[in-house]
Amino acid sequence: MIAKQYKEAYLESTVFTSSPEKLTLLLYSHLVILIRQAQAGLEEKDLKKSHINIIKAKKLIINFENTLDQTYKIAADLLAMYEYMYRRLTEANLKKDWDILEEILSHARVLRDTWALAAKISKGQNNQLGS
Repeated sequence: MIAKQYKEAYLESTVFTSSPEKLTLLLYSHLVILIRQAQAGLEEKDLKKSHINIIKAKKLIINFENTLDQTYKIAADLLAMYEYMYRRLTEANLKKDWDILEEILSHARVLRDTWALAAKISKGQNNQLGS
């Protein structure tokens, strides 16, 4: 119980002190974890575990959709990707399909890795401007 409280306090501190870029990276990383946990649920024949993690992943994708900054050209492409991932997660949940989850996991990893690289490049450019 105490360990859980420390974990929650650490997570809360991380969320409140992170930059928007870091927070987005954390959320993409969490999406990857949720999809992997959903796959594990299927492998373990624990359909409830799989279902719960797919629902959490879908809620996270809705959050990405709702917070998408439409002023950037890439926003339309990201929105289409999020909508596709949401639909496929629904299908994976209905069919209990590990392969669909693997497909969505691949997309989530690309989003996470691309965001991490973009944040790193942006940080490097900002450091150069400040010099």
